[in-house]
Amino acid sequence: MGVPGRAILASGSAARAGLGDPPGAGPAFYNPGMRPTSAPSAAASGSLTPVSALSPLDGRYAGKLAPLRPFMSEQGYMHRRVQVEIAWFIALSDAGFNEFQPLSPGARTYLMGLVKNFSEADAMAIKEIEKTTNHDVKAVEYWIKSKFDARPELEKAAEFVHFACTSEDINNTSHALQLKGGRDAVLLPALDQVIARLREMAHQFADVPMLSRTHGQTASPTTVGKELGNVVVRLAGARERIAAVKLMGKMNGAVGNYNAHLSAWPDFDWEAFSRKVIETPEPLGLGLTFQPYSIQIEPHDYMAELFDAIARTNTILIDLSRDIWGYVSLGYFKQRLKAGEIGSSTMPHKVNPIDFENAEGNLGLANAVLKHLSEKLPISRWQRDLTDSTVLRNMGVGLGYAVLAYSSLMTGLNKLELNEEALAADLDAAWEVLAEPIQTVMRRFGVQGAYEKLKEVTRGKTVTAEALHTLIRSLEIPQAEKDRLLAMTPASYVGKAAELARRT
Repeated sequence: MGVPGRAILASGSAARAGLGDPPGAGPAFYNPGMRPTSAPSAAASGSLTPVSALSPLDGRYAGKLAPLRPFMSEQGYMHRRVQVEIAWFIALSDAGFNEFQPLSPGARTYLMGLVKNFSEADAMAIKEIEKTTNHDVKAVEYWIKSKFDARPELEKAAEFVHFACTSEDINNTSHALQLKGGRDAVLLPALDQVIARLREMAHQFADVPMLSRTHGQTASPTTVGKELGNVVVRLAGARERIAAVKLMGKMNGAVGNYNAHLSAWPDFDWEAFSRKVIETPEPLGLGLTFQPYSIQIEPHDYMAELFDAIARTNTILIDLSRDIWGYVSLGYFKQRLKAGEIGSSTMPHKVNPIDFENAEGNLGLANAVLKHLSEKLPISRWQRDLTDSTVLRNMGVGLGYAVLAYSSLMTGLNKLELNEEALAADLDAAWEVLAEPIQTVMRRFGVQGAYEKLKEVTRGKTVTAEALHTLIRSLEIPQAEKDRLLAMTPASYVGKAAELARRT
């Protein structure tokens, strides 16, 4: 089965804006000959299959990333460009210019339909125009104008499509809309599923004691639920930081000063007009946050903030993946078997923690891309260079690997079964962890050298319950305190762990 579009691998950006015409091509201009009579077939356009795709996001994992594709693919990018151009065009008709009277309700409905019904065939038609223009934004403009055929009202106003705009006015707002959809409709819901599952497990296992390990050595016990609760709290904060990033947009011309706008209507408040288009909620506006100061490109600082926030979240999940991998290795968790699944080509007994390994690997890939995006995108020579263009094409790659990892984590978490017997056996073999409460009670009652006495008895030694009980009985502390210490076991010495787990 073919993979629709070029999905994540070819995620969109301004490809050739500002590069000019190819040698011998001559100047590009709008004419009816640029209107394709039909879109190329999927075969002619090089349709991908799971085995021909260069990127695993578009091949092996294509099905898992289907929800992200409408936003972050090349088609998704074109769709957002059409949305921005149409919103600007309609707003201009309402600006009060004698030369561009308000559009009729029928025209508005038709234009909004171009956005609502934008299809893969439409995207391919734009690509066909681009073969002539060698300019992706101009191809979008010409495609929109081609849709005005036999509509006199729109044909008359055609030159107000892309009016006073530089390509980056369309591109930066389209990128923001892509990220808005990818974040709000795909990435955050996927992350929310992971957080919800971890919270459910934290509550379910709140009372199940577990031996801690610091520096890889036995340490004061906790509960399984409390350790998962730690991650829930970290992720909840990280999730808020992702959601809080304001997605910015600018529509202020070639160098951010409304030069072209004011040359046409010097007395019009173009800054207020631009703000209104950008901040008015969709579908009449773009529903973004207005960026008042820029060079030709939006500074991309908000993108850096967003990508860093996602990367920090992913780092927390790498930590989780490694910890659960370790707990599976210790036998604390078993994994539900899947019929027909093979763990090793030569060792039939193996049930590997592959979902957590897959998640860790893909989270690392996501962060490699996201960190480069956040470091590179805020940098542009003078009023603009093109280095951001090719980099922005990889926004979908960064988000794609993150979403893929969240999916793997959910699969892995849902396979886990707690092995309480293994947890109990580990605790019962670690009576040395009770050296901490014993010496702490000794200190309370002024027993001199409490720490040193327990260190002499326990450090580097195999400690039994009997040995500790003999020591407790010899202590010069109240009998009630002796009885409390004698009743204590590694499994009961968990402090407020259960309470803390339930509060997450």
